[in-house]
Amino acid sequence: MSLALATLIYEWRRYLAAIIALAFSGMMVLAFSGLFAGIIHAELATWERSRADLVIVSPNVKAIVNNGGGNGLPARIKPLIYLNPEVTDVEPISGDGAQWINTPGPGQKRVQMWVQMFGVEPYAGSVTLPRDFTDAERIGLMEPGAVAVDGSALKQLGVKPGDEISLNHHSAHVRVILHGYQSPEQPLVVASYATMRLFGLQGDGLMTGPLMVSLKDPKRATIVRDQLNAVAHGAYRAMTLKELNQANEAAIMGEQIIGLLLGFSVFLAALIGIGVTSQTLRGAILSNIREFASLRALGIGMMSLRRIVMELSFWVGIAGLFAALLLTGLIGLAASGIGLPLVIRPPITIFVCAMMMVIAIISGAMAMGILKKSQPADLLR
Repeated sequence: MSLALATLIYEWRRYLAAIIALAFSGMMVLAFSGLFAGIIHAELATWERSRADLVIVSPNVKAIVNNGGGNGLPARIKPLIYLNPEVTDVEPISGDGAQWINTPGPGQKRVQMWVQMFGVEPYAGSVTLPRDFTDAERIGLMEPGAVAVDGSALKQLGVKPGDEISLNHHSAHVRVILHGYQSPEQPLVVASYATMRLFGLQGDGLMTGPLMVSLKDPKRATIVRDQLNAVAHGAYRAMTLKELNQANEAAIMGEQIIGLLLGFSVFLAALIGIGVTSQTLRGAILSNIREFASLRALGIGMMSLRRIVMELSFWVGIAGLFAALLLTGLIGLAASGIGLPLVIRPPITIFVCAMMMVIAIISGAMAMGILKKSQPADLLR
């Protein structure tokens, strides 16, 4: 075991503040990015959790979100997708806004607001049906006028299970309570395609929404995607569901305000990490200055002492890195408890780990100046 690691283990209390500062810096960036990504995927959960293997969009569309309404396809495209022998089911993505009005009971307030509607076909194995829907939830949506809402939105919507409500001035009932389908903007309401048509929210004209496609063998999704694109002749574009999800996330994360928030969180994390970590290391080295002076009296050169300090900062960085991952994991569990997923991507994790190690090394370099006080002559005082 090296001297630097032994020092960190034996005197861990002196370096705890530096480890916590690094852990906080890394956790802040991971939590911010994970929270934004989690919000995106919770809001688009009905699409992303569907049984679709491919999605058919307009030829110039890269993502469904933030596309200015340019997601429509001619209705004639749907039967063309069935020409591929590996396709088993094709249904359009259905969504629209609707006016929600609850039916307040005694002492309750009337809630009138806009909600985001999403449609599903509630038959078993439907390509539009989210994979986490139970049979009871699926059957509940088969009733005309039945809707599903996330449990976290019940208070906001002013309802409880079984309540009658009004959607676009049509009578409906809250029949299903979901989990993990909350939205930071408008509450999400899920209904069957039949109910959507009753409420005037499901178009039957010449245009349709992006198409969700299921295949006989999901492992051949990329092959079938290429086959469909080869015969599209510019009429549509096929994407795998994973590609669509990544494109939607990139479109949201690329918004200016979110980019500014993430950039500010990185700057703040680096500022806190370097400031606290360097000062903590400086104070810890100063408290052990007589030990460093003893090493110099034994003939250890200043360059070797600097290497010890740099190695010490490296191990502080490693400890902070593991602490940051642990804290982020705990935050993820807490977020999941309220139905909000924390989505941490490998690229951002690698970036944060590298950032924390750079902060630790810079902090160690800034703290090396204190070694000038390690004069052997001071041992005689």
